Amino acid sequence: MADQNIDYGKRYSHQPDYPDEAKESHGIGPQDTVYRYLCPSRKIGSIIGRGGEIVKQLRAETNAKIRISENVPGCEERVVIIYSSSEQTNSCGDTDDLVSPAQDALFKVHDRVIAEEAPGDEFDDVQQVVVRMLVPSDQIGCVIGKGGQVVQTIRNETHAQIRILSSDYLPNCALSSDELLQISGDPTVVRNALYQLASRLHDNPSRSQHLLLSSSSLHRASGGYMGPNPGPFSLMGPYAGYRNDSGDGVREFSLRFVCPAENIGAVIGKGGAIIKQIRQESGAFVTVHSSAAEGDDCLITVSAKELFEDASPTIDAAMRLQPRCSEKFEKDSGVLILTTRLLVPSSRIGCLIGKGGSIISEMRNLTKANIRILNIENENLPKVASEDEQMVQITGEINVASNALLQVTTRLRANVFEMDMPDMTRHDNRDGNFRGSGSHVVS
Repeated sequence: MADQNIDYGKRYSHQPDYPDEAKESHGIGPQDTVYRYLCPSRKIGSIIGRGGEIVKQLRAETNAKIRISENVPGCEERVVIIYSSSEQTNSCGDTDDLVSPAQDALFKVHDRVIAEEAPGDEFDDVQQVVVRMLVPSDQIGCVIGKGGQVVQTIRNETHAQIRILSSDYLPNCALSSDELLQISGDPTVVRNALYQLASRLHDNPSRSQHLLLSSSSLHRASGGYMGPNPGPFSLMGPYAGYRNDSGDGVREFSLRFVCPAENIGAVIGKGGAIIKQIRQESGAFVTVHSSAAEGDDCLITVSAKELFEDASPTIDAAMRLQPRCSEKFEKDSGVLILTTRLLVPSSRIGCLIGKGGSIISEMRNLTKANIRILNIENENLPKVASEDEQMVQITGEINVASNALLQVTTRLRANVFEMDMPDMTRHDNRDGNFRGSGSHVVS
C-alpha cells in the first residue's frame, strides 16, 4: 500500500454501555484483524441486548473483542469496534472455510443488525440493505486496488453496489483519516460482498490501527473531534495515494429535476428520512429548492464530484428519486405511467438529440419511452427553468421510464466528461455501475 501521512485529528471517545466492557482493556496489536462497523443508533440494542447479554454471547461464541462507542451528538450511527488476533480459527457458516474471530464476529453483528431491516417500499422489488464501515486511509487501497481493479472485481462477482464515499459524508464518529466504505444491495448480495471486503482488510492491516482505542481524544461541542495536539489536518479523498492523486479527471456532474409540489413529501419523507437515505446510499448531494408560490413546481438538484471510470453517485440518486419526483397517472387497466422532467443546459442538449435527431430516435426505439425535448418557447416549460435551459420529458410505464432516464443521464454524464457512449443495450439501474454516456455531437 502507498505511504500516507495519517493525522488522527478527529476522534471519538468511548464509554462503556455495560459493565463488562470496562474490563476489556486489551489493546489492538499491529497484526490483529480490526473492523469498525457503523450501526444505526436505533438498532444498537440488537447488538447489546438487555444488560449486555447479547454482546457477551457474541464475544463468547467468537472469542473476538467487541466494543461499542458512545452516542456522538449529531450522529445517527455508533461505531462497533471488532478485533482479534489474525489467526483463522473459526468456522464460517456451512463451509469449510476458517476465518479470524473478528471476521466471525463481524458477520454475526451484521446479521443481527440486518435482521431488523424493514421490508422495501412499493418501488423496491426486494428488500435493500446498506452496510457502512470506517476504514483507515492507509488501508483502503487494498479494497480499491490499482486503477480500481479490486473493487470492480468484487462488484462484478457479487453484484453489490460498493462505494468509497467522499469526506463530505464522513459521520461525526469518524477520524479525520478515515474513509467511508458503503455496500448496498439485497441481503445476500451485501453479505457476499462484505465477506470479500472483510477478507481483503484481514490480509492488509492498517499501520495505525493500534491507535484506535486511544482514550486521550477529546470531543468538541461542534461535533468534530480533535486529539491532544489539535491542528490543521488533511481530509483525504477516497482515492488519495492510490490513483488520481492530482485530481485530474474529476468533474462535477449535476442533474436538475422538476418535481410537482405535491410530490415533495414523498421525496423528503418524515423528518427528512427518505432524502437522507437517498443521500447516504447514493453518495450524492440532493437538494430540494422551495417553490416560489404554492402549487408551483419545485426544483431538485442532484450532484457529485465523480471520476468517469467509477460508478456515478449522481445517476444512482436520480434513479432512486425518479418514482418519487415524477408525475403519476394510472390507466384504466391499472398500469402506472410516470412522467419525469429534467432540465438540461441548452449547450448540452445536442448530445441527446444527435445529428438529424438520430440519438433521441435511438433512445426512443431502445426504451419504448415517449421522450420529448421542450425549449423556452414552449408554454409547457416550468417556471423553475432558466432561460438557457431546455426540458427533457420522459413518459412511460415504470420500467420504461426508468430505462429511458438511465439512457438520458448516462449520455449527459459522458458529455460532461467528453467521453464516448458505451454499449447501453445491457444495464441494470440498481447495480450502481453507471459507466458511460453518450456521444456529444451537438446538432
